Amino acid sequence: MSILQTTDKDYASWIENLVSQFRLSQIKAAVHVNAELLKYYWNLGKEIVEKQAESKWGSGFFETLSQDLKRETGVQKGFSPVNLRYAKRFYMLYNQVITILPQVAEELQDPDFLFKIPWDHHRRIIDYCKGDVNKALFFVKETFIYGWSRNVLLNFLDTNLYERQGKAVNNFASTLPSVGSELARDVLKSPYNFEFLSLSQEHSEKQLKDALISNIAKFLTEMGKGFAYLGREYRLDIAGAEEFPDILFYNVNLHAYVVVEVKVTAFKPAYVGQLGTYVVAVDHLLRKEGDNKTIGILICKNKNDVVAKYALESSSQPLGISEYELQEMLKIEIENHLK
Repeated sequence: MSILQTTDKDYASWIENLVSQFRLSQIKAAVHVNAELLKYYWNLGKEIVEKQAESKWGSGFFETLSQDLKRETGVQKGFSPVNLRYAKRFYMLYNQVITILPQVAEELQDPDFLFKIPWDHHRRIIDYCKGDVNKALFFVKETFIYGWSRNVLLNFLDTNLYERQGKAVNNFASTLPSVGSELARDVLKSPYNFEFLSLSQEHSEKQLKDALISNIAKFLTEMGKGFAYLGREYRLDIAGAEEFPDILFYNVNLHAYVVVEVKVTAFKPAYVGQLGTYVVAVDHLLRKEGDNKTIGILICKNKNDVVAKYALESSSQPLGISEYELQEMLKIEIENHLK
């Protein structure tokens, strides 16, 4: 740090601003370079397909193309035979829906969203989705919107987020505005994956809640983007009577409080009344101007979907009912034995 930075606040502030602008320009440059690279891979994959290159030039085509591109460009990185094969797969996967991409992009308010996530992310998505373009676009969209790192993406790929997100039983369509109901529905998962907890299949409710809070960072990751943890057994003073919902969150994307109740038993209709009471109480006691209606999420060991739907029809509060799953302890014991 220079003398001026330590003695002149205006100068120090200016330096800080200049550095921030430089960092931002670096990020923008990196994004631009990444987008141009992906467009190059797209066109490369397109030409490989249209020229039927493998049939025309034989089984060793990718190795030959790799050597020639490296030699003629003087660039070694990015032209491996494996990467060239990914370029072909990249084009073949998304070319299936190239006619609907403008509509998808319009929803995201960015016409080039497909080219705005890192190439390594694309490779992981291509491997995982195995030709399922709808699933692939789901992960591209989520990565683009929320800026997922590679590790976060891998976590959600491994835990089947596409199959789980928005799948919980809920009554949001009848209790929330249409836009709000869609956003709230997308927050829900079924089942919630609690494999990061070291619990046996026989565990108490206290043990489950203790383990979730002890692993709050992983719990928040599983809950999804935008969740902020406010407290466990959050005290609600209702005209002198105290109530303590299991876990209270605030979701910054929904602009709403979220009450979560966890049960280690199968779903019972009585749980809906309990959770609904907590939701109403939070609305009255905590909700402020600008906050949307509080929602409740009930996470049970298992549920009968028909019974759950009937129970939700009886409630005027926006509630979702889901399940959770743990890593099988037998699998853990076997793995530990083999170490």
